[in-house]
Amino acid sequence: MSGGATDLWGEWQKYGAQGMSGARALAAELDRIAREGGIASPVTTNRGLSARLRYLNSRPGREVLREHGVSARLLRSWERGAHPSRAKLEAVDRAYQERRRDNLVRSGALKRLLDNEGRGRRIEIYPVDQTYVDERYRRPSVSERSVQARYVWDDMVDAWGKGDMGTLDDIWDDIITDLDSDYAAYAYVGSIGIGA
Repeated sequence: MSGGATDLWGEWQKYGAQGMSGARALAAELDRIAREGGIASPVTTNRGLSARLRYLNSRPGREVLREHGVSARLLRSWERGAHPSRAKLEAVDRAYQERRRDNLVRSGALKRLLDNEGRGRRIEIYPVDQTYVDERYRRPSVSERSVQARYVWDDMVDAWGKGDMGTLDDIWDDIITDLDSDYAAYAYVGSIGIGA
């Protein structure tokens, strides 16, 4: 399919439907899966901050920190007892998430998890929220659906790692074509869940 999800449902938000493109939903769900295996303590706690800084204590990790505005001088001031600002804590967390994502892609761990030895994973698809859409403009028969996705995971994880929403959009189009003639109603979704 060319043109992606916009061709499938057009101006889907025009009458008040709430949701996101399938590509954005895939990216959000992969973010969630990546966070699940990561550091659980919030960055706002000493334990959470220390764990993130240990994880980022490598040349590539320090480079990502610098890119997010956390300098070596600032890190030394924290070691001496200065308290990081909320903005800098958020910068550390973003750097950690970015580095963890890169490591998950590079190691192939996330691909292996999702490919599941060729069996793939089930994707639960929750349709856009039409609560605020006038009855006459609602899409009929849009219910929760699920599909077993195989052979898309390597490309999906690579695209997610690069932030390539165009490729994620194409992958989503491939996934929803398995939903019979009603697939256009799932170009945009409320959310998705990957059984991983």
